[in-house]
Amino acid sequence: MDFDLTKEQEMTQKMVRTFAEEVIGPRAIEIDKEAKFPEDIFKEMGKLGLLGIPFPEAYGGSGGDTLAYALAVEEIGRVCGSTGLSYAAAVSLGASPIYYFGTEEQKQTYLTPLATGEALGSFGLTEPNAGSDAGGTKTTATLQNDEYVINGEKCFITNASYAKTIIVTAVTGKDQKGKNIISAIIVPTDTDGVKIKNEYDKMGVRGSDTAEIVLEDVRVPRENLLGDPEKGFKQFLYTLDGGRISIAALALGIAQGSLDKALKYAKERKQFGQSISSFQSIQFKLADMAMEVELARNIVWKAAWLKDNNRAFTKESAFAKLYASETAFRTANEAIQIHGGYGYMREYEVERYLRDAKLLEIGEGTSEVQRMVIARQLGC
Repeated sequence: MDFDLTKEQEMTQKMVRTFAEEVIGPRAIEIDKEAKFPEDIFKEMGKLGLLGIPFPEAYGGSGGDTLAYALAVEEIGRVCGSTGLSYAAAVSLGASPIYYFGTEEQKQTYLTPLATGEALGSFGLTEPNAGSDAGGTKTTATLQNDEYVINGEKCFITNASYAKTIIVTAVTGKDQKGKNIISAIIVPTDTDGVKIKNEYDKMGVRGSDTAEIVLEDVRVPRENLLGDPEKGFKQFLYTLDGGRISIAALALGIAQGSLDKALKYAKERKQFGQSISSFQSIQFKLADMAMEVELARNIVWKAAWLKDNNRAFTKESAFAKLYASETAFRTANEAIQIHGGYGYMREYEVERYLRDAKLLEIGEGTSEVQRMVIARQLGC
């Protein structure tokens, strides 16, 4: 086994860490408090090539791999969960499906601006009555004169208000067994009939845009169908497997940030004439936090490595997403406990880490769904 990063991966990690600490970190409290999407930061990230890390240079990408991208997500998440979530969603959900399943023309037209950071992408899967039950999709796309006419509603969609394109899942027909065929279709957001509104008042990741999409007789060319129309469901399951690695990496970043804050505070805070880091009760908390963070990192990196080496990674991505997200919540909670009353205050940031971490146990498949996925992979 070789746990060393390549020179390129180390360079990516160092570059993103510097950018995160110098540009994103100083604004993290403000981004959360004002619940405002930081457009200017994403433009800078685009210029640095961060939005194209896992895509080939032929499409405006950086030619990196999944692990390099996961490292970038972790470093951003370490300082700001909101920015980390929008970044992860833009790459793994908004752009990656086009790279995985798109035609050459679709890649040139839609992937290139996403990889270069000229535009953001979004993925419209969740509906008011189809959350964990993604197969219960109600949105329909009917083929009429070489155009798909789409009608339906999507909710909790990340980046939709700022996206140029949304990949929408919709029922396009029935298979031989009478079951719905769910396909993915690329929909430019300036298409007539697309209505996007952001009225959610969220507990955490408040600076990440989350919107509702209403599609009323939206017409797009037949050529906008993404991949095999008969395999749309399998396609978005593969997309979600990859997305779980990025959410796991984001959770890892939040967990690491929580540990960093707690350790720094424990060394500085004096009680009974000594630093609280000298108390065994605090030491044990920090030791457990450090152990869980490192274990989470190992499974996140392994899942990314498996994907990069074209190996099966469904089970490992579920392991990573489940364990890292629950680790993030536990670690942030313990960081607050170590801070005591100060941990409850915005300026110490650990309360934000806890609020941000909670979503990661829900989005991209709840913890319960991850356990279902793992059980199925075990043959249950």
